[in-house]
Amino acid sequence: MNSLVKGFASSLSITAGYIPIAFGFAIAGMEAGLSPGIILLISVTMFAGASQFILVALLASGGGIVSTLVTVLMMNARHLFYGPAILPRLRTAKRKLPTPLLAFGLTDEVFATASGHLEKIASEARETWLLGLQVGAYLAWIGGTLLGVTLGANMGELPQAVDAALEFILPGLFFVLLLEVGVRQWMG
Repeated sequence: MNSLVKGFASSLSITAGYIPIAFGFAIAGMEAGLSPGIILLISVTMFAGASQFILVALLASGGGIVSTLVTVLMMNARHLFYGPAILPRLRTAKRKLPTPLLAFGLTDEVFATASGHLEKIASEARETWLLGLQVGAYLAWIGGTLLGVTLGANMGELPQAVDAALEFILPGLFFVLLLEVGVRQWMG
């Protein structure tokens, strides 16, 4: 199995969390009055889960565009540290992929997963493995958003249990990823 496919397979734990979270984002966007096209555009171009929820909340509450953008940019500032932390682990004699491509998909969950796996992957396969990990996560996010705008348009109001479950998914995803890294460390 090539490294791109292995990276994609490694994204399955992220995928399991991203689909329902992105679905919830789509529902929140529609409840805030955004069109399905705008909601999809936000997911395709931003790919920053929590920041997308903040963006929708600020726009829905009447926040100004400048203050909303500054808030979202400040919230995403932590991502500036992910690239420099991962890049040294990707160093090979010959770079295959452009750095901006690899930087776009460095979400919190992708960073956490990559941090726990990269050292175990042959150095020449790390870039394509990371790309596979990011592509899997990205496709799950877009797919969840698409599912949300498609089904959400016909759902009406969410049942209270579903609404409560959507609020728990993001902390649950972080816990699962932390547990996965801890188990790998423990097992050696």
